[in-house]
Amino acid sequence: MSKDLINKILITLGFIFLYRVLAYVPVPGVNIDVVKEFFDSNANNALGLVNMFSGNAIERLSIISLGIMPYITASIIMELLAATFPGLGKMKKERDGMQKYMQIIRYATIVITLIQAVGVSMGLNSLTGKAGQSAISIDMDTFVAVSAISMLTGTMLLMWIGEQITQKGIGNGISLIIFAGIVSAIPSAIGGTIDLVNNGQMNFLTVLAILIIILATVGAIIYVELGERRVPVSYSRKVMMQSQNKRVMNYIPIKVNLSGVIPAIFASAILMFPATILQGSQNKMLLTLSDFLSPTSYTFNFLMFLFVVFFAFFYASITFNAKDISENLKKQGGFIPGIRPGEGTADFLNETASRLTFWGALYLGAISTVPWLLVKSMGVPFYFGGVAVLIVVQVAIDTMRKIEAQQYMNKYETLSAVGL
Repeated sequence: MSKDLINKILITLGFIFLYRVLAYVPVPGVNIDVVKEFFDSNANNALGLVNMFSGNAIERLSIISLGIMPYITASIIMELLAATFPGLGKMKKERDGMQKYMQIIRYATIVITLIQAVGVSMGLNSLTGKAGQSAISIDMDTFVAVSAISMLTGTMLLMWIGEQITQKGIGNGISLIIFAGIVSAIPSAIGGTIDLVNNGQMNFLTVLAILIIILATVGAIIYVELGERRVPVSYSRKVMMQSQNKRVMNYIPIKVNLSGVIPAIFASAILMFPATILQGSQNKMLLTLSDFLSPTSYTFNFLMFLFVVFFAFFYASITFNAKDISENLKKQGGFIPGIRPGEGTADFLNETASRLTFWGALYLGAISTVPWLLVKSMGVPFYFGGVAVLIVVQVAIDTMRKIEAQQYMNKYETLSAVGL
């Protein structure tokens, strides 16, 4: 590896380390023991799942408790608005407009973070420990103000760290932050599994079966994520003569999973929100509804499958713009053999993408639910979902691809420098 690539990897690791340090900085005025006690008793429901995605930052009520999710929520909202309003979509495509577009996302992130921070702070007022001690050690009004500012600062720091990793490091910064949060929970999960085996609550064969399920899930994700349909492209003789010293791509790659991991994250956020809110209710009917929406329930996973499939189709239709691809192809003098340029090409690409998305959506829905169903059938006393595995594997594949691309680019630069 070149020195430049090593520096980028070290910068990335440094910022990830900073992120993990921030996870241990608590909001002022909080009784951490009471909060941790509460999350320990809710480890197998929606709260436990949210805590896992934050890298256990929520159970410590860290300043980054809200994580990067407000930024992701704002980004998704803006993507939907850009697809709905042509003016906003045009702004996103322009260089100067893109800066304004990102600025709007940042402002929206601030608003979403403040709303969530105030809600969390007010909710802690009614939280007490087993011995009756309060979760808040200072005046309520002061705590809400201090907590909201602390959590806003934490989320803004995470957003800045994500942007720095993307610009100066290697890989997508926001994805790597989520990746680091999930991976940081692996050691405690392994320790918990060992304790269950030692206490006789789980036997070795069950642990072996879980490992096989994890490996099979990882293998399936890698196989599908690397899968793509390569639509052949031909260029006119004039274009080929002009591009003798350039690499001209002779195919259009269309991935099986066009929407990435966004559908799974979005579906999880929608389903976990009501379940998290209902956890604090004392009403029997609402508590029953909360049990139905628990991540360890069949209802939750059935809805999860449906939501993931829906969002996979919806998000793929936003991210894959067949009309733009066909127009760019026409400008470059390229065409798909046997397909009429222009509208004919756009229709063909849309049809191909729709067929691939159908299988990609089923794959995402299955990965998000089937691993849990298999583990549940074995009577395992903790939650295991495919969404976390999906995120970890996807981010790892994407980062490895960027490292390889950087290595190839360095090789070409070296060859050019020696005149080959």
